[in-house]
Amino acid sequence: MSAMRFGILGPLEVRTDTGERLAVGGPRPRALLTILLLNAGRVVGVERLIDGQYGEDPPAGAANAIQAQVSRLRKSLPVEFDGVGYRLAIDPLDVDVHRFQQLAGDGRRSLASGGFREARGLLREAVDLWRGPALVDLPFGQAQLAWLEELRLSAWEDLAEAELALPEGTSVAELRRLVAAHPLRERLVGLLMRALHAAGRPAEALTVFDETRRLLVKELGADPSPELAEIHLEILRAEKPRRHGVAAQLTSFVGRERELEALGDARLITLVGPGGVGKTRLAIEAARRSARETWFADLSPISEHVDLAVLAALGVRDGGVPGMSPVDRLVTALSGRELLLILDNCEHVIDAAAALARRLLGECPGLSLLATSREPLGLTGETIMPLAPLGTASAIRLFADRAAAVGQGFELTEDNLDAVSSICATLDGLPLAIELAAARLRFFPVEEIAARLIADGRFRLLSRGDRTAAARHQTLRAVVEWSWDLLSAEERELATRFSVFAGGASLDAVEAICGDITDLVDKSLVVAEGGRYRMFETIRLFCASGLTDDIRAEHARYYLELAQEADPHLRRAEQLVWLARLSSEHNNLMAALRHDPETGQRMVAALAAYWWLSGRRSEAGEPAAGLLELRPGLEEEYVACVLHAVPHPAPEHWERATEILRATRWPLRHPFLAPLWGMLVGPVGIAADAPFLGGDPWSEALVRLGNALLTLHSGDPAKAERELSEILDQFGKVGERWGMAQAMDGLAVLASWRGRWERAGELWREAMAMLKELGSVEECAQVLGRRAEAHLRQGRPEVAVRDFRGADEYARQAGLPAVSLLGLAMAARLQGDLDEARRLLERMPEPTGGFGLEGQRARRLTELARLERAGELHREAVSVAKRSFMVADLAAAVEGLAEAVPPKQAALLLGIAVALRGTALAGDPDVARVAAEASAAIGAEAFAEQFGTGAAMSREDALTTIEDVVSG
Repeated sequence: MSAMRFGILGPLEVRTDTGERLAVGGPRPRALLTILLLNAGRVVGVERLIDGQYGEDPPAGAANAIQAQVSRLRKSLPVEFDGVGYRLAIDPLDVDVHRFQQLAGDGRRSLASGGFREARGLLREAVDLWRGPALVDLPFGQAQLAWLEELRLSAWEDLAEAELALPEGTSVAELRRLVAAHPLRERLVGLLMRALHAAGRPAEALTVFDETRRLLVKELGADPSPELAEIHLEILRAEKPRRHGVAAQLTSFVGRERELEALGDARLITLVGPGGVGKTRLAIEAARRSARETWFADLSPISEHVDLAVLAALGVRDGGVPGMSPVDRLVTALSGRELLLILDNCEHVIDAAAALARRLLGECPGLSLLATSREPLGLTGETIMPLAPLGTASAIRLFADRAAAVGQGFELTEDNLDAVSSICATLDGLPLAIELAAARLRFFPVEEIAARLIADGRFRLLSRGDRTAAARHQTLRAVVEWSWDLLSAEERELATRFSVFAGGASLDAVEAICGDITDLVDKSLVVAEGGRYRMFETIRLFCASGLTDDIRAEHARYYLELAQEADPHLRRAEQLVWLARLSSEHNNLMAALRHDPETGQRMVAALAAYWWLSGRRSEAGEPAAGLLELRPGLEEEYVACVLHAVPHPAPEHWERATEILRATRWPLRHPFLAPLWGMLVGPVGIAADAPFLGGDPWSEALVRLGNALLTLHSGDPAKAERELSEILDQFGKVGERWGMAQAMDGLAVLASWRGRWERAGELWREAMAMLKELGSVEECAQVLGRRAEAHLRQGRPEVAVRDFRGADEYARQAGLPAVSLLGLAMAARLQGDLDEARRLLERMPEPTGGFGLEGQRARRLTELARLERAGELHREAVSVAKRSFMVADLAAAVEGLAEAVPPKQAALLLGIAVALRGTALAGDPDVARVAAEASAAIGAEAFAEQFGTGAAMSREDALTTIEDVVSG
């Protein structure tokens, strides 16, 4: 029902979620529904419903009539009774009147805070909800109607206010219509006067004032309000400002509204940014909207004599008083005048422009200066406004606007949005580059432009532009070359060195590889933000053409040293700080990894903990796969590459890596390889005492963790629980979150086996919080999957599905395929959807690498056996599970086999599963079902005897008995 839409701002209208109109009935039901809609979601008393339908003289059976009408409405609408009245149980925002109130309120708040464009959108949406006179189906709703009409008029007034603050203006015709209907509403009259004046029709605006003044005197015996009189006076005084040298624009102004509003009224403002970012266009728009006389001087064609260029722009003739300098003549021409002077493109004559600005501002108090440059003028009191590239939404708007002008009929759609977004992102949001790309629509579809920007390079594709534009704006390369040519030889060397950074760099890295880059920041080639420095990719690619192997080698050495320095900190309390530092340098680390094979291998080993903890292990796969060559002295590094290259390593790579670990008898230089091996491969190759892990607290806790998990999976839960509790405390003293989360996860699994659901939930919540803090999305997926399985055992498949979906989302973030197909299949079966369960199982890929593969295969076979009711599949599942290291998987397969054997054997197998696991698997609905069926078949006493026999077996006897059942 919540998807239905209701309208009372016009004739009553009810539409279904498919847009079909729903018939309501005659006048009485329509009036009743109108009242309920006015109060959507709230209880309306019966007396109020009667008053709304019948007024002050209701008939004797009005209450019964109301009840009958409600009964008819209930057939299609959610009308509820609570003892005192009726309530329409819908979201109020599904009713146009409540949507109107919210939109109008939001629009008014945006208007008050200066967000005129946002206010216009909200208010326009609000007033457009009105389809005609409101409440036409409510005969006694005069009070509500008056209230709604006031809200409507206020919204129209707010809308006109917002539109008048924008360059597009507002509709004079609409305001005239409203004023004609409400001639004594002074705010409307004032808005109409302002709209007429803005449209260049001041005489009409003054006429409107005179007519309103006479009407006020005649009707009310009052003069116009002070506010209306002030508008009248402003129009009388106003003179349209003159603009000189400001070229009319052929295209609309897009994407810089916020910067335009933020310009303020400082006497010297310099718009600073790289070429093509839109400085000149913003200055022109500021001139167009300025209330002051404005002069525009373009300095780009000159190389000297800035004063003469400005004189020419001001139209001051040559000559003058003998001995008077050009600057003196400028001061004379500007003294005593209130005006705005725009100095455009100052970067190549920056010193002369700064000197002229200082002189003019000092001697001409009525003068304000707006300069555009790629570096500040450097004057005291200068307000510097750096222009960043356009944000994603504005960049897309700009492309769509220019594309529509180039390609007739171009529209932004869901089908081309990804391509347009890619273009804008590739071009760093630089307006000029985006406009050049849009111009290529004459030759290529938008998807082809996106592909060519990546494949062919931006400089090659964007090699044609407006032939009437300045040469530096005709191609993307020319834009960057203009900045490059203004640099000194030393600055060009710095820019080249800086281009080695991928994704920016910290100050330490910049100083180590480049030195002082202050001048590059001043000249807008490098952006400083949040303690980091970066180049826009367009500029970086241009500068990178001069990179040498020596510079790249310096870069690789620096980041290898950073990775090696960070590694031990990732196993201590400060791990979050170092994870953040490495994450900020991720692109540089990946670039250094690819510099040469030896550096690459060292980087893979040094970054093992970082990649795992931050959920980025999959990103190392492709480069690690190219480094599978054993080098003397880099044995551990080779093992790290094998682990990260999954699934690419061949069997011989695994064998060699296993031999290296087995032969290691000294502390590992990279201790995180030990848990990584255990998680991805299993305990093979790791001795129980792990002599190569070292004696520091973290390594000691890790050895204990590995042994405790082995104990857990070997079927001794009591001992594992004691150990894990102590290990949790040990990792806690170190302050290492990953180890704590591992211990908590193990304890949660044990608690869930015993049916301590609340305790398990608390532990998993704490573990998830720590893993999220680290960014370990791969392990978040694993923990959520185990929690989901616990929900299945509680008989809560719908809750389990949510966790399984969450686990798959985390896996997707880690670059991994879905991990929950088996769990979702189990949930579907428990919910009775066998076809969906079968489909999910068929989608499961064969496991290709990692710990517990045989167990995964066994669980899938068990689930298929339950669907197919095939005993041979149950037996195959047990045979596969016997090869698994994890006895929990074998126990689960044995419990599945119990479904396919006689009841007496089933009872024995269920007991054997307890013996293997070391504890009963509390709450499992499949186990409970099989146990109940077996007990009913052979009797509770016989069932208990067989179950107890199995539960008392040793591991060896249990395995022998299982083998007999499978083979028999």
